[in-house]
Amino acid sequence: MAKVKMAKKAASIDMTAMCDVAFLLLTFFILTATAKQPEPLPVDTPSSNVQTKLPDSDLATITIGNNGTVFFGMTGRDLRVAALEAMAQKYGQQFSEEDKQRFALVENFGTPIQDLSRVLNLPSSERNKKGVQPGIPKDSLNNQLADWIQYARKATIDLHDKELAIAIKGDAKEDYPNIKKVMDILQDQKVNSFNLVTGLRGKDF
Repeated sequence: MAKVKMAKKAASIDMTAMCDVAFLLLTFFILTATAKQPEPLPVDTPSSNVQTKLPDSDLATITIGNNGTVFFGMTGRDLRVAALEAMAQKYGQQFSEEDKQRFALVENFGTPIQDLSRVLNLPSSERNKKGVQPGIPKDSLNNQLADWIQYARKATIDLHDKELAIAIKGDAKEDYPNIKKVMDILQDQKVNSFNLVTGLRGKDF
């Protein structure tokens, strides 16, 4: 007996639900994402094939830009406030609670402690403009960078009972003596282990 062939019907899939889910997810990510703030001191880091990841906490970053300009940054709002209070006491500066709250949100800064309050009261868009922050003093007569490092290390031990990790982020075209000067400041504080921030080199190099 011959088999009866059933007519084939084209299958159709309703994609309405999938599109709704996709747009909901897209809307969620757009509304919850935070825009990356521009770096106040952009540098072109040297290339390397090392893929060691920096720690997410208890880290201080020293950024060295053109002409030896130095910026300093710390992870952890509590560490920033503790270091700021110690610096204010040493240099006889007064910071309001609003200044401290603003400073707790600043990832990197590069200005003398005497001018820090003015910089903190600027909008972030103005604060990060080129030339607004001249860099942290690091000469022998006014070595504020050494003090920031010292008080940041002390705050990390007091608050987190850990040693502060330190990373140097230097421009690839920066003169070596400016980089070495920062290394000498670290070695004067018996810090002989630190990270160098580099860009990942491609496989074709």
